[in-house]
Amino acid sequence: MSTYTEQVGKKLNNLLEKTYDAEKGFTKAAENIEHASLKTYFRNKAQERLNFGRELKEEIRSFNQDVDKGGSITGSAHRAWMDVKSLFSANDEESMLNEAIRGEKAAIEEYEDVLNETSLPMSTKSILQSQKSAINNGLAKINALEDIY
Repeated sequence: MSTYTEQVGKKLNNLLEKTYDAEKGFTKAAENIEHASLKTYFRNKAQERLNFGRELKEEIRSFNQDVDKGGSITGSAHRAWMDVKSLFSANDEESMLNEAIRGEKAAIEEYEDVLNETSLPMSTKSILQSQKSAINNGLAKINALEDIY
């Protein structure tokens, strides 16, 4: 039987922190984009990450673990970089789109890292697989939106 270890708790809290970062990043991107399809895509992704965060928090708490709050320093720096890039880039939307693709690919790798944890409880594994699948589907959609440019 799989158990919820302290290591799993740390990995899930790290994933939760990055989920908060992604939510804020997608919100920031939606604020800086004029293209209607991209704006909608980024808003939807921000909402999706908000929902992911709620699910992860519930799962962490269900195993009597503390939930880390807030985003990471790296995420704050990334959003600041997106702001600067949107000010100076000749094609802001394409730059943000490319950055979103890079971030989604990194998120998939982070989910895979946690899913490879041998002591992962089935409930946690199920949530993570579902969220990873949604990120993969979103990546396919954003790659299609990239064809706009």
